[in-house]
Amino acid sequence: MLRVNSKKVKPGDTFLALQGPYTDGHDYIGEAIDKGAACIIATHGEYPVKTIITEDTRTYLSNYLKELNLEKLEKIKLIAVTGTYGKTVTSDLLYQLLNSLNIKTAYIGTNGFYLDGKIKKTSSTTPDIYEIYELIGEAVDSECEVVIIETSSNAIAQRHIEGLRFDAAIFTNFTPNKYVDKNKYLNDKIEPFKMLKKNGYAIINKSDPYYEYFVLPQNTNIFYGPNDTNYPINIINANYEYTEFTVASNLIKIPLIGKFNVYNYVPAYIIAKILNIDDETILSSTLSLHPADGRFDTIKYKNNLIIIDYAHDLDGIKNIIKKTKEISKGKIITIIGSGGERRQDQRPAIGKLVTDSSDYAIFTTDNPRHENEEEIIDSMIANITKENFQTITSRKEAIKKGISMLENEDILLILGKGHEDSQIIGSDEFPFKDRDEVLKNIK
Repeated sequence: MLRVNSKKVKPGDTFLALQGPYTDGHDYIGEAIDKGAACIIATHGEYPVKTIITEDTRTYLSNYLKELNLEKLEKIKLIAVTGTYGKTVTSDLLYQLLNSLNIKTAYIGTNGFYLDGKIKKTSSTTPDIYEIYELIGEAVDSECEVVIIETSSNAIAQRHIEGLRFDAAIFTNFTPNKYVDKNKYLNDKIEPFKMLKKNGYAIINKSDPYYEYFVLPQNTNIFYGPNDTNYPINIINANYEYTEFTVASNLIKIPLIGKFNVYNYVPAYIIAKILNIDDETILSSTLSLHPADGRFDTIKYKNNLIIIDYAHDLDGIKNIIKKTKEISKGKIITIIGSGGERRQDQRPAIGKLVTDSSDYAIFTTDNPRHENEEEIIDSMIANITKENFQTITSRKEAIKKGISMLENEDILLILGKGHEDSQIIGSDEFPFKDRDEVLKNIK
């Protein structure tokens, strides 16, 4: 069997040395041979077992896996979802809708591998190609018709999806990231649209200022947005429980809140139309949708709203508070922490952003890892000039306090951990999920 992880090598296996952003598989060839590798595939070197020297081991791997899985790939439709924001929610809603329409579908992304209502953790948002093919194989063996792959720019840059060909690609939106080169970031996002099959469907949010970059002449380009599109959108009614809107003259009611969730949903509607599902059936199935785990995940409490979201970096937090303000009728109370050993330089800016943009803030722990919890919180409040905040080290107590402060049509934002079901303190991992803590406190 072909292996890319030396620790998994068994006697008789072939070990392929992949070069990644942080490690080089060539450094582990000795370990692979010690474990019994009978063949080595590398870009250089001489070894005491059968050796294949190739110019690029990643291209070799993608070609090998594609050839090995040709029969399975013919049985499945692959859909890529890319963009700065909304990838996970758009993918999740598409997964929900297609399955409710009896089109058996799997999903690979940030929240894991979804198949048959079960979730399995993956190594990253877009796993490496070796893992992707394993998951596609599981989906085909379970008689899936569609696999949705959430494609992150990092994974695309690291060639995690090299060699795949997609039946459709969805573009949600693009926001330049000041921490990476804009052109490279944009080109990475465009890559799945270059990987569509002949006349594959490119589903593009035309309201985004960068949409034209995703319009490629070889694709069947389908546009959605407010005006001059194949699927024009018009918001009619939005409240704390649902949103009503029209798309292509059809009145649709989704049990999700916010204009952004309409834009997350519409690509799923378009895919269902491409698959020749009638409007009445689509609209009926739409009523069964629910928020993606930890992504603007809403819980109604009296006449207030509690929102749990994974936003944890400066841009993500800014974006989620902006979305919350669009629907807010009362005060916004934000609970926020900062992950240990991550983004230390952003902490003072996050603290100031949250207190400036919310009516009240509670600073607490996220996953402190090996950093001191109080020191993390102190760094977040270092530049705050307002007095509309307090610090509560225990995340459990912070959530309890936030809920107790809700009065009349207020919103409690709980940010940072989203779908995560544990908290990492030191080297230990403890069961903890924001949603579970909320439900305990509102019974």
